Amino acid sequence: MKLFAIGAFAVATLVAPAAFAQTAPAAPAAPSNPGPVIAGVCVYNHSRTLAQSTVGQSVLAGMNRLQTEVSGELQPYQTSIQTEAAALQQAGSSLPQDQIQSRSQALQARYREAQQLAETRDGELRYTDMKQREAIAAAVDPILSALYVERGCGILLARENAVLFANPAMDITDTVIQRLNVALPSLSFNRMTPPADQAQQ
Repeated sequence: MKLFAIGAFAVATLVAPAAFAQTAPAAPAAPSNPGPVIAGVCVYNHSRTLAQSTVGQSVLAGMNRLQTEVSGELQPYQTSIQTEAAALQQAGSSLPQDQIQSRSQALQARYREAQQLAETRDGELRYTDMKQREAIAAAVDPILSALYVERGCGILLARENAVLFANPAMDITDTVIQRLNVALPSLSFNRMTPPADQAQQ
């Protein structure tokens, strides 16, 4: 019966949502000779700031904690769906048709409930992660503005968007991280519910 596939399908769909607060991807190895320092050109790597700052690491730890909580909440659904699907599969035709129908409908309802919960929690985790990133960005903005003036930057390039290699002397990321560690050492947060208009998206 088609329903019996639900147990295996649930294993794939009721796992925890994708990881959040990901670290920066590995950059290609820089040339041994970085080239000249170009006056007025500065480079900043926000992904590295998120990965290496104390506040970025606190957000990663916090999101991992929330992820574990959600996985624990979804696990009983997955276990009960798998168990009931296996029981129905094993019973086969030995059960009266009306019992098979009743239990199958209950299993389908349990699966839909689990799916809805997983989608809700996924939205909450994504929204929570987004708000923490916004808080970090808000703390970074004045630091960048100050460094732009201090370093005499005529242009500030985003490393992850436009620059493959740059002379390290033009990279202000380390200084941003140092100042961010002082201005915003960490963030403490719980799972957040997105506004209704965002929850529908």
